[in-house]
Amino acid sequence: MIKVMAFLTKKDGMNTRDLIEYYENHHVPLITKLAPVPSVYKRNYILGKDDSSSKDDFDIVTELVFPDRGAYEAWVAKMYAPHSGVAEDELNFLDRSRTRSYVVEEHVTSE
Repeated sequence: MIKVMAFLTKKDGMNTRDLIEYYENHHVPLITKLAPVPSVYKRNYILGKDDSSSKDDFDIVTELVFPDRGAYEAWVAKMYAPHSGVAEDELNFLDRSRTRSYVVEEHVTSE
């Protein structure tokens, strides 16, 4: 299993409700039509960030899980292939210059 956490920042002037609406109703359908959905594809929105004085590093934490690195690399290749439309669509709601993503190792504590 490989897990990727992406930290995304909304573009200037966009409020959180519009961000969520756009990502969920426009961007997610674009992603899911291009390639099989990862084992996990979660979007976590940070709330209470519409105050213009808030300058946190990101507005969304997206979690992606794939069975292995090959599946992840194949998915990324489809997402960012020429003419996929993904990078262009991201310009509608994200500040792409601030996007960061990391492969992480998950540890879970259970009761």
